[in-house]
Amino acid sequence: MQDRFVNCIAQLPQALADNLVPLLHQDFCGHIDAQQVADLCAATNMTTDQLLLAMLPVAAALAKPPISEFYVGAIAKGQSGDIYMGANMELNGEALFHSVHAEQSAISHAWLSGETVIEDVIVNFSPCGHCRQFMNELVSGQSIKIHLPDQAIQPLSHYLPYAFGPSDLDITAPLLSKQQQEFALESADPMVIEALDQASLSYAPYTGSYAAVVLETKDGQTFCGRYAENAAFNPSMLPMQMALSTMSRHNRDFSEINRAVLIESGKGKISLVGATMDALHAVAVVELEHIVVDPV
Repeated sequence: MQDRFVNCIAQLPQALADNLVPLLHQDFCGHIDAQQVADLCAATNMTTDQLLLAMLPVAAALAKPPISEFYVGAIAKGQSGDIYMGANMELNGEALFHSVHAEQSAISHAWLSGETVIEDVIVNFSPCGHCRQFMNELVSGQSIKIHLPDQAIQPLSHYLPYAFGPSDLDITAPLLSKQQQEFALESADPMVIEALDQASLSYAPYTGSYAAVVLETKDGQTFCGRYAENAAFNPSMLPMQMALSTMSRHNRDFSEINRAVLIESGKGKISLVGATMDALHAVAVVELEHIVVDPV
């Protein structure tokens, strides 16, 4: 079991702790598939809702909050029945807009894993306005069920009434819906190819600035992030922050970053290169490789 989970396991019911520990191996990054969820429910005699609330301390153990020292864990349950953990992340000494909220982390985890619908979000503290707006960008966002400890389950519409979202800006294919951009770029570099694939799946309906980041560690592993825009603009999630959050969930230290690639569309209304470089240089002594591509 990973060291970061030692303290949280003591907070769990014994039956859950006993059955969960084997899943918390060195490669565990917060993903538990539907069959494993069903097995845990059977072994603990818990409903799915009870189980996910009980596992929030495990999600919170994924957090990296050196500024606030406030640990938030979230779990996104996809339509597939799989669950995806996430946690808040802050970059030490850097502006707060570089932070990733737990709900963003869990939802981006699900998105990168191929989920197209999030049905439930379970979180150990009430979602802030930023996260409520981020969730409202998703497919069927207003109907996502929010689970909080000692609170009745409510749809997002309860927490975000009179919402402003994608439909107000005439966007009919919201975040998580299947969509793909095509770009003109020939490369034999695996990192560039991966970044290009991820950029093609990014979500930038308001600026057209489709983008992705791929980070490579010294052992050759890669971690990616896609751009996810928001109708309210500020809650947009940058690809570098998503990639760093992915690294954090995998229990990798940012000092292991050996190479970083940003690919973005040359036809977009904005560029992410400045913000991406700021975040990268806050955590690693690596120069950013910036590639601008044209849509087909």
